Amino acid sequence: MGHLRKDNVPARVLVVDDDAPTCELIAEILGSAGMQAACLTDSTEAASRLRTDKFHAIFLDVRMPPPDGIELARQIRASATNASSVIVMITGEEDRTVMARAFQAGVEFFLFKPVDRSKLLRLIRATGGTIERERRRFTRVRLRCSVSINSPQASLDGNTLDLSLGGMLVQAERSFPLGTPVTFNLEIERGLAALHSTARVVRVVGPDCMGIQFENLGSKECNRLQQFLLPLILAVT
Repeated sequence: MGHLRKDNVPARVLVVDDDAPTCELIAEILGSAGMQAACLTDSTEAASRLRTDKFHAIFLDVRMPPPDGIELARQIRASATNASSVIVMITGEEDRTVMARAFQAGVEFFLFKPVDRSKLLRLIRATGGTIERERRRFTRVRLRCSVSINSPQASLDGNTLDLSLGGMLVQAERSFPLGTPVTFNLEIERGLAALHSTARVVRVVGPDCMGIQFENLGSKECNRLQQFLLPLILAVT
């Protein structure tokens, strides 16, 4: 393991609402609560952003031009990047049918309009533990571990630049294309067996760096990774 650096990053939240004043109000309140909030009024742009950027929580207005909030929630739960993110649905009605559809799509919480500061802060307190767990899961610890990565076409040896419970940034002699399914062997502790599982390339950074998201970590591998990383994550958060 190499040099360890702190990486204190606030929870990243995306707010998607085609009503700009509501979108900006929610983002402002989230910012005042110590979160890093981005605001989008175009749901098509949001769908594109959600495929590439990681957010720990996502606020979606239920009624927007296609894709609406429920469709966006489905896309998020099916995505590689934000499948486990906290989803909050923004709605002006308490329609049980709509709420049932939202829950089926993966929504966990509701924020009812009209939105005000006290109402949203109560919701933040209620969801804070869930968002914090998601943030810690993706908190990157900057350290150097040896890793070999195998795709159907080639094998690469490299080193991690950072590591989280959800994935790693790897530097090797070259990178695989975005979306490439891979397997990996990650040496987190000298003298012990390497972690082995499947993953996918979700980010390409130049010709020799790639972000890799873990998939289907077994319980044994997951426990080993948690025991290794959690003390380091707690030290920097």
